[in-house]
Amino acid sequence: MNNSIKLPQKLMLLGSGELGKEFVIAAQRLGNYIIAVDRYANAPAMQVADCSEVISMLSGDDLETIVGKHKPDFIIPEIEAIRTEKLVEFEQRGIKVIPTAAATNYTMNRDRIRELAHKELGIRTAKYGYAKTLEELIAVSNDIGFPNVVKPVMSSSGKGQSVVQSKSEVETAWNYAIANSRGDTQKVIVEEFINFEIEITLLTIKQWNAPTIFCSPIGHRQERGDYQESWQPAEIGEDKILKSQEIAKKVTDALGGAGIFGVEFFITKDEVIFSELSPRPHDTGMVTLISQNLNEFELHLRAILGLPIPNIEQFGPSASAVILASEKSDSIAFAGVADALSEKDVDIRLFGKPTAHPYRRMGVALAKGLNVQEAREKATRAANRIKLI
Repeated sequence: MNNSIKLPQKLMLLGSGELGKEFVIAAQRLGNYIIAVDRYANAPAMQVADCSEVISMLSGDDLETIVGKHKPDFIIPEIEAIRTEKLVEFEQRGIKVIPTAAATNYTMNRDRIRELAHKELGIRTAKYGYAKTLEELIAVSNDIGFPNVVKPVMSSSGKGQSVVQSKSEVETAWNYAIANSRGDTQKVIVEEFINFEIEITLLTIKQWNAPTIFCSPIGHRQERGDYQESWQPAEIGEDKILKSQEIAKKVTDALGGAGIFGVEFFITKDEVIFSELSPRPHDTGMVTLISQNLNEFELHLRAILGLPIPNIEQFGPSASAVILASEKSDSIAFAGVADALSEKDVDIRLFGKPTAHPYRRMGVALAKGLNVQEAREKATRAANRIKLI
């Protein structure tokens, strides 16, 4: 692929949440045609796409039907729960799968990407093991020790993840992980608990015919396994930035293709430890909607289409904070938006999700400040001013 690619291109997005919505907006600014696909109607990306389809993406037949109907130039997965074997077939027919069908298959499951990093590439990860039953989980947890972290091998946005302090909590963690697993795999991963100083996302842009480039590291904080706030730049030493870039390039080179990868690391006093990887824009990267000249969605698009990325300019201390639902509702309205926007260098994104449930991410507040602490405080204040009514 080279820079002479003709526009518009026809892009099929598999998964149409808030990240997909921002990607569609970026793609349509360059005149592309977007088909947004998800398992429910009126998903956020569908609201701005040219057309939409509601299917089960775990159904190979459903995928075959819509690909045959729309004949996209690119298929761009945005979630984990996809029948990835079909993507291999589509790629063999000449449709570009982002980053590649094989890479998508690898990264849809935490066990595959962990095995690649640890066993094949020799990269330092947390100690880990797998379990397909509660009995296996008890045995693996005892082997790894407490505290540990239990996650479904297939999930998104940290769903199903919990920190297990003792043997008495293992069964609860098993039930929570299985209840929140995506796809049709009943399998969990158990990880050593890393006592890190900071957890970062390194947005890594792999290009077809140009060098791999990186955004400034993004720090983030999680609760219940889900991101609550992120900030850029993360305050880590230059040696650790270079080490994380080296690891991210090694893993993404092994996966191939093109597009943005959200590569997560634990940064300890002495180590840079590979955690996870997403082959697409990352939820913590929503801070780039205010922090950079090209946000992560625009970078993803340019990499996919083979368009040049002459520079990535980081505008200084910036932060994001999530706006969460507190109860179940299918009638969504927001109060407090004017209050949230009354402060200088603050912006808001409301995702347009048609339903809410406790802790569901409904929007994000964005802010810039004189330093990271000020930016974080402003973003959190703005997020707290917005209430679902």
